[in-house]
Amino acid sequence: MSKELAIAVNNLSKVYKSSSDNAKLALDDISLNIKKGSIFGLLGPNGAGKSTFINILADLAKKTSGKIEVLGINHEKNLISAKKLMGIVPQELNIDPFFTPYELLEIQAGLYGIGKKDRKTMEILQMLALEDKAKAYARTLSGGMRRRLLIAKAMVHDPEILILDEPTAGVDVELRSNLWENIHKLNQNGKTIIITTHYLHEAEELCNEIAIINEGKLIANDTTNNIKSFLDKMTVIVDYYDNNFDLSELNKLNLDIQIKDMQIHIKYKPSEVNFNAMLNAVNSTSSQIKDMKIIETKLEDVFLQLTQK
Repeated sequence: MSKELAIAVNNLSKVYKSSSDNAKLALDDISLNIKKGSIFGLLGPNGAGKSTFINILADLAKKTSGKIEVLGINHEKNLISAKKLMGIVPQELNIDPFFTPYELLEIQAGLYGIGKKDRKTMEILQMLALEDKAKAYARTLSGGMRRRLLIAKAMVHDPEILILDEPTAGVDVELRSNLWENIHKLNQNGKTIIITTHYLHEAEELCNEIAIINEGKLIANDTTNNIKSFLDKMTVIVDYYDNNFDLSELNKLNLDIQIKDMQIHIKYKPSEVNFNAMLNAVNSTSSQIKDMKIIETKLEDVFLQLTQK
């Protein structure tokens, strides 16, 4: 395994068996590499297999077949060592309301066998802007603070990899932005971040690379920009000061053209039409250009196309 990889997954499958002899294939022969130091997004609709993947990493579910390495350590053969390299933040706000953040982190550190002199409880709380709530009961914290506290709990043993399962689920826009800032800060401090999310704009904003799972199968795994380029379409909207258009040059190209008042909406495939050729044709329309807007492919469009049946 390359030293540049945080997690390497090869031919991972998981079959859930029931007493009625019906078997559900939750993960179907998945292989992917997560680079060290990246923010990696794992996307998919409900029931796609994201949680199963996280549960296998956390040793809450056993794989049926395949191999996982965590920073070069075999996940199955050296489970304790592999788990120490990861901090997993669950989706559920499972925090004991009768302890303070300071106490919760101290208890968590004790569970990991970290001696009192080696604990960094206040440093972690400060990193996540919770130091002023260190002695407050957890039940008095807001939803965003509880999310940050879960991240803090996952960091007590200073893991190289943080895995966040739906970290902003149920969080309002302002708190989501705050959590994004914290995630970026942790990544800048050298942590590899793995995020499962239903929010496509969140993955687009945060992640360097994305994997998309649907019905247990890996259907895409690439950089965010490359995944967005899967949809071969571009839209250009040109505003003019008048509507005396000369479309002769534009009509020579393979374009979908619509005229709306003093606007021309142009849709085309970048694989078939050169952007500069389209731009030259736009400039030859005789009318003076007021403004031009390019609408790029959104991750949501790619997601819907890749996951549709």
